[in-house]
Amino acid sequence: MTPIALADLAALVPDGALLALPPDNSSSPCAFAHAVVRRGARGLRLLGVPVSGYASDLLIGAGCVAAIETSAVTLGEAGTAPRFVAAVAAGSLRVIDATCPAIHTMLQAAEKGVPFMPLRGVLGSDLVAHRPDWKVIDNPFAPTGDPILLVPALAPDIAAFHAVCADAHGNVYVGRRRELATMAHAARRTLVTVERMVEGNLLDDERLASGAIAGIYVEAVALEARGAWPLGLIGEYPTDFAHIAEYASSARTEEGFRRYLSRYVLAPHAAAAQ
Repeated sequence: MTPIALADLAALVPDGALLALPPDNSSSPCAFAHAVVRRGARGLRLLGVPVSGYASDLLIGAGCVAAIETSAVTLGEAGTAPRFVAAVAAGSLRVIDATCPAIHTMLQAAEKGVPFMPLRGVLGSDLVAHRPDWKVIDNPFAPTGDPILLVPALAPDIAAFHAVCADAHGNVYVGRRRELATMAHAARRTLVTVERMVEGNLLDDERLASGAIAGIYVEAVALEARGAWPLGLIGEYPTDFAHIAEYASSARTEEGFRRYLSRYVLAPHAAAAQ
């Protein structure tokens, strides 16, 4: 697989797509999110796997997002996600509440090619009443009443994440972040940015194969050094906490957010600002 330009990768995301993104501590594709903003995407439906952070907040603030399904939207130690909060207050964003186990289970159902999977831990919460697509039934294998929750399979249109490396066969190394593999297996298409391309075949290396996603699940790869910045990438570079704090402060107001976009996302020199 020959890497494509970052802008071309972003162009593969159609308006209105259901786009799955990993959390801030798991290979978030921030450079890709910047490119999607520059493309001017509209009407996206985001899926936080299982929570959302910087990339989602940025896309929401830029007007790219119509809806989000997630268990939380947060900037961690930097506080709440300001553009998400503003969009909810303005009524411009549809929010579909979920839980971390439910999101993982729905993706696992799609990964396995089954229409639903059972889940027990959410029972007893008020969330079930607000999710008409979730069904409670009696466990058919229990001798007496035993309620169990069924959640439907969820296949994102696109899964996107950043990774350490890929090879010419399209295999992508994600290490222990196996939720990225679940995303790729469940999604209809998977788009990846990587730090570097490597020689050989990752699946032929006994040490690396277990941490690799097979190229059959990957549609396209873009070579983008520091593509997770301002977030970190395990084993490569840490999160730029000062920058996340700057974003959190700037994005509290629409004017401050627009200044941030102009400096770090939209300007021709934005990549150099890293």
